[in-house]
Amino acid sequence: MDAQGRRAIVVGNSDGVGLALTRQLVAAGWTVAGLSRSDSDLTAPGYTHHVADVTGDLYRTVLAGVVDRLGGVDVCVYAAGVGDFFDLDDLAAQTRALEVNLIGAARTVEVVVPAMVAGGGGHLVGLSSLADVAPSAQAPGYAAAKAGLTSYLVGLRGALRPHGVRVTAVRFGFVDTKMAKSPVKPMLLSVERAADVVHDCLRTRPAVVSRPRRMAAVVRAAGVAARVAARR
Repeated sequence: MDAQGRRAIVVGNSDGVGLALTRQLVAAGWTVAGLSRSDSDLTAPGYTHHVADVTGDLYRTVLAGVVDRLGGVDVCVYAAGVGDFFDLDDLAAQTRALEVNLIGAARTVEVVVPAMVAGGGGHLVGLSSLADVAPSAQAPGYAAAKAGLTSYLVGLRGALRPHGVRVTAVRFGFVDTKMAKSPVKPMLLSVERAADVVHDCLRTRPAVVSRPRRMAAVVRAAGVAARVAARR
């Protein structure tokens, strides 16, 4: 892909996959704007950072200002995410997982998709999870949010195709970030490998990508059993 003149927004890029992807895009010559709750130490030609919370009242305003300053947007990657294990004394953490992982993505769509359509097209990418296949008693908010995110992105792809906007859902298993809180992390992906997967999606623009492939197959089978058990 020729990166010259290409403009990207990466939401949730102060660390993890979002930061690794931002570094890759900047190195490839993209003009990149990052948004996250935290400041960033990344300084590079063509990169600007903006502090904003995707659950905050001003998020849409900040994001719209970023789009205006870029003069449009060709790619937007939603990499923001949180997740906590279920704790009866902290149900707000489950609500926050829904707000950040799903509603924050929807708020992002509200701003960037009209700008893409006005500019003649674009590509929206959301980082979902293999945990989207079944309810989870360990992290119900996280699993529900990712299930909703995957469904929303796939639906948007069909709705936006006539308008020149492509949409991709990237479903990861365990990635070596602070989000991977399980004591057991089979088939763990490095942050760099995960960023490679997302970067490649910007070239191929698929509907859904699931990595690691072997884990996706295992999780799909386990999801059937989990859905049955959850209804008992």
